[in-house]
This record gives sequence, structure tokens and C-alpha cells, in this order.
Amino acid sequence: MVVFRCCLAALLLFVFVVLPRAQVPATPVSGIVFEDTNRNGARDPGERGLGGIGVSNQHEVVETAIDGSYRLQGAGYGIVFVSLADGYGTTGPFWRAVSTEPIDFALTARTPPSTFSFIHASDTHVSRQSVSRLQQLRAIAEERRPDFVLVTGDLVRDALRVGEEEARGYYDLYTNETRRFPMPVWSVPGNHENFGIERHLSLVSASHLLYGKGMYRARLGPNYYSFTHGGVHFVGLDSVDIADLWYYGHVDATQLTWLRADLARLPAGTPVVTFNHIPFISAVEPMSGFRDDGAAPTLIKVGDRTVFRHVVSNFKEILPILQSRDWPLALGGHGHIRESIRYESATRTRFHQAAAVVGPTTDVVSAISGVTLYRVRDRVIDDGEFIPIR
Repeated sequence: MVVFRCCLAALLLFVFVVLPRAQVPATPVSGIVFEDTNRNGARDPGERGLGGIGVSNQHEVVETAIDGSYRLQGAGYGIVFVSLADGYGTTGPFWRAVSTEPIDFALTARTPPSTFSFIHASDTHVSRQSVSRLQQLRAIAEERRPDFVLVTGDLVRDALRVGEEEARGYYDLYTNETRRFPMPVWSVPGNHENFGIERHLSLVSASHLLYGKGMYRARLGPNYYSFTHGGVHFVGLDSVDIADLWYYGHVDATQLTWLRADLARLPAGTPVVTFNHIPFISAVEPMSGFRDDGAAPTLIKVGDRTVFRHVVSNFKEILPILQSRDWPLALGGHGHIRESIRYESATRTRFHQAAAVVGPTTDVVSAISGVTLYRVRDRVIDDGEFIPIR
């Protein structure tokens, strides 16, 4: 399965399908998850439904019945996705835009691995000028052959401060390049994926159909989701929220409700890896010093609160949810520096940030561009091998 090839197919079928929430149908959404034995993406006679598979609209999480059927009470944000169970891939997209027809998902069986590897990359900031950096990431992936690649946000050069045509061009470039990877690429949004929100620079109206999260969902699907591989549950979160003209680190209440429901499905003892853009914990931004002017001031007002933008401001709300599970690794990006933090605590979670694919940075220290390759054996994740991008 190549996730972005599937997403591109979904895009061709559902251009501009992600509607403003007021226009999202409130009617139930239903369908079948089935085993696609001949891998043609369609359910043929004799192909059985698969029970116990998670399906979500980013609000609710349900499991398929024994015959593979599911039913969601509403359409959520206009997207439905399947949370891949261990031992399954897809022959079609893992997400679909809500329509009036039943939404089916075609899965293929595979042997769950006891050992596997994955690459954590971040901050590709892709543009015509920098696309060779993303191509170098693909070359590393082709050489090392991980099972999949995680990219934790700031995928495109900019959708924050530009008009629709320019933002679309960056998104097209990212999707076209990542579908060339020989393994799945799983992405989550960063601050640069939020279309047009710095309206004083982008001149985009807040009523635009693709404003904010809309362009990401239309092009890449759910901005938070999960899948299981090799006995490890991976949870992609959207840790970038919007307050008027500004982004800041925050996981919203709807997403927290979804996270509780997603984790509640897991067998006890299942290791959980989170991956998101703005990190839960980081020392990078304080080292570089606070800024009160320019395009990205360090502190902003959200309601009656002053928040530090560059870590997740409501981490205290998230921590109890994740601490109830075995949570060995939290992956982030945003700071353009490979960073490892660990506290002696009950969870013993490692907080790892990735360096920037787009290039080295000297904002704080002379940080090298690169990615991290993790190896997993019997659900135990190592500390990762840093691979420079020269």
C-alpha cells in the first residue's frame, strides 16, 4: 500500500469535497470493510467482511460488526477513515469523503511483523526550490527500506500566508513526490498547512471553502488518525490550532474525545507512538529566545490567556489520556533540530523531535538536516539512528 497514491485517487474522485461544518451532512454514514483477496479495490462475491476494524469520522470511533458493516451517527468533518488493524493494508484509500452512498474500505491481509522499521522525518517545506531535499529523503527510504515513513508536518513551503493558487501548487508538489515512495507515507499537518489563516498576508477570506484545515483535508484526508503495525499503535495528531490570525500548539476538545475513544479499543499493554508537528515538550524555542514581532511572535493571546505558541499549550489535558497506556515514544517536529528528551516518570516516555528535511539550521545551534530510522523488535522501539541529509 502506498498511502499517498491512494489519497491521490481519492482526490480525483472528490475534488472540493470537504465542506464547512455547517454544510456537512448530519445523516448517518455506513458501509462495509472487507478483505480484498484479488486486490482490485472492489468487493467481489466471496470476499468476506472484516469484523473488529476501527472506523471513524474524526468525532466518533466505531468497530465493524462481524459481517464487516459499520455505522456512524454523523459525518464529522466530512471524512471517514479506517484505522488499519495489525495484519492489514489497503488496496484503496484509507480515507474517503462523505457522500450519500455507502462507503466501503478494501483491505488486504498480511502477516503482522515481529520486527520492522520506520523513518521519522519532518519539516519538508516543499517548493520547487527545495524539492530535491524531499527527493533525498525518498532515496534514503529506497536504500533503507523501512516499512513506512512518518512526516510530522510543515510539509509545504507555505499555505499560511499565500493565496489559493500558490498554496495548491505546494500541496500538489508534496502529494506528487510522496506517492513515488515505495512504502506508505503517513503525514500530519504543521502550522504551514493551515490555508490562508494569516489573512493580513494571504488576503484569503475566512469563509473560503478550504480555509484553515480545509485544504489539508481535501488533499491529504484526516488531520488526525491511527493505525497499528507490528503490535504498535501509531496515533497521528494535529497539534496546531488556530486563534484568529495565528496558529499555536494545542489539541482541541473534539480531537481529545476522539483520542480517548481510539485508545479505548486497544488491548491492554499495546505500545502507543504519537506523532505530531508542534511538540508536547521541547527546549528548542526557549533557547532561541522570545520574539514579540515579525510573522511568528512567541506569545499570543487566546481568549483571556497568554500562550506560548511553540509547544502544545494544553499538554496537561493530553497527558492523563496517554499516561493510561504504554506510551514509549512521542515524535514531533517544528524546531528543525533533532532533539531527545526523557524524564524519570511513571510512563518513561521519550520525546523525540526530528531535524528538518528542508535543510540545516543555525538559529540556535548548527543543526544538521536529516531523518531518524527506528527499529522495532517484539514491540520494543530503539532510540533511533540519525541519518544526515547532506
